Amino acid sequence: MKVSPNTLRISIAVVIIVGTIGWLAYTGYGSSKSYYVTIAELNKMGDKAYHSNLRVEGFVEPGTIEQNGTHVDFVLNEYESHSPKAAQGRLLKVSYKGSEPPPDTFKDDAQALAEGTFGRDGVFHATTLQAKCASKYAPAQPGTTPAPSPAKPSTASAAPPASPTQAATN
Repeated sequence: MKVSPNTLRISIAVVIIVGTIGWLAYTGYGSSKSYYVTIAELNKMGDKAYHSNLRVEGFVEPGTIEQNGTHVDFVLNEYESHSPKAAQGRLLKVSYKGSEPPPDTFKDDAQALAEGTFGRDGVFHATTLQAKCASKYAPAQPGTTPAPSPAKPSTASAAPPASPTQAATN
């Protein structure tokens, strides 16, 4: 059985296209992975920390936020500043350079998640930044009463309003 030149060319083109798509999928998958680590784990990763896409969580150290447009430099603390463990918390300097400004909830003591790479300069270079409000969902302190919620107007009425045709006949 003899293979025609057109069939051979099409087969070679299909192999090249499928191989290229497979290679792109493999390399794209590897570059999109990011490992979630704590500040303590980041310090123990060694050389692997400099070659990986990472996500690091911590609490924004009060007074360290320096914002210039969408660029923000700040320090993450392993523990909340008002926590008894705060003195032992490890610190991590973060430099965020993103296309969007940081979220509105990004404030002192807010819990933040930075995604990016760790540089040999000891600074975490973030490209994505997420923040959660530090006090919005905090439990009430013992001995305090929660603030009353505003009264809602009643939507139920005693009788439904009369339609214009009913009002004319009555």
